[in-house]
Amino acid sequence: MKLPLYQVDAFTDRPFTGNPAAVCPLDAWLPDDLMQKIAAENNLSETAFFVRQGKEYRIRWFTPAVEIDLCGHATLASGWVLYHALGYRGEAIRFLSASGPLTVREKGDRLELDFPASPPRSCPAPELLARGLGREPLEVLRSDDYLVLLADQEQVRTLAPDFRILARLDCRGIIVTAPGTEADFVSRFFAPGLGIDEDPVTGSAHCTLTPFWAKRLGRNVLKARQLSSRGGELECELHRERVLIRGMAVLYLAGTIRI
Repeated sequence: MKLPLYQVDAFTDRPFTGNPAAVCPLDAWLPDDLMQKIAAENNLSETAFFVRQGKEYRIRWFTPAVEIDLCGHATLASGWVLYHALGYRGEAIRFLSASGPLTVREKGDRLELDFPASPPRSCPAPELLARGLGREPLEVLRSDDYLVLLADQEQVRTLAPDFRILARLDCRGIIVTAPGTEADFVSRFFAPGLGIDEDPVTGSAHCTLTPFWAKRLGRNVLKARQLSSRGGELECELHRERVLIRGMAVLYLAGTIRI
């Protein structure tokens, strides 16, 4: 069996930065265990698989360890593949997913994701959270992930978490954020429980970060930067109960999987 494979660096305009995602367009679904093995072999934060259904596409995402319900950068990468490698010509790409309908459309030299907002709520800080991060939070909130507010960008940048401790928390992942110096806010994202110690640039985390910072800063359009070692740039907009996330992407690799 031969399958097409694309590797796209998302939320960046140059290779070797942003978040690399593998994208596998399919004519029909493969067995779940085979898709999981392909994702483990790719060994990237996420591998996206999609199958056309009429005028829409069903999309699924796998980390090297598990299938997940939502992934921003691999959806952006899938949109890039459809527009730039597979000749898609529609006004917008509509993906059907475990998190409901998602769209990707071209906006100048960027792609725009339309995702559901996931506002966080204040919650007690688990004792494991501060231990795992090695720093006491100013504030802790929760949606699907814990959201940890720190005082400034430097505190976020210099975190050195204990991932074995963070993996014991009862959540998808941990978002750490602070006001930015060259962006409205900065963040990092850790998900050791999903097999991803640190995700380079996390679109889905901005479904929580955007409503949080929009309320705090009193503005609905925000510039964001994720401070992983690869780094990434996002423009986020709160639009009613949706979050619009805009970013660039570049192709790194196009090839064939042989199974």
